Amino acid sequence: MEKFSRRKFLLAGFLSSAVFLMDGCSLFGVTTPIDTIAILQHDLFPQASELGIVTAPYMHIIFHQSHISKSDKVFIKNGVKWLNEEAIKTYKITYTKLSFEKRQKILQTIAKTQWGENFLYDIMGYMFEAMLGDPIYGGNNNEAGWKWLAFHGGRPRPKEAFL
Repeated sequence: MEKFSRRKFLLAGFLSSAVFLMDGCSLFGVTTPIDTIAILQHDLFPQASELGIVTAPYMHIIFHQSHISKSDKVFIKNGVKWLNEEAIKTYKITYTKLSFEKRQKILQTIAKTQWGENFLYDIMGYMFEAMLGDPIYGGNNNEAGWKWLAFHGGRPRPKEAFL
């Protein structure tokens, strides 16, 4: 039986861990990266949501693999925090609780910043991987992404996730 270290414990909780949101010097609210990423998927790829493609399980898997640098993982978590803080600054409410139209305005605002452009680029890359990768990795449920593009995945398909 593998020993469960503090490091593995912290890594396991990476996407479900709380992100504390500040409004100036006071605590405004708390969210999780996974909640925000789920809403972002709908905002960036509404058709994927309609097809039943869910990126959250894929994000859990991808953030446990060693090929993703710690700095990239921290940047995604910080990006979620900064996105929500921009929503708080603009609308006095977290990103996940805004209407679709207001979330689009926040995305347009952050896309004009260096961190926002990089954050959206990274998130969209992971979402494309989730939508188009083999379903064994937690995204592309029922091969919905492949069906959407009329693509047939490679054979033989993996029997387990190889990360």
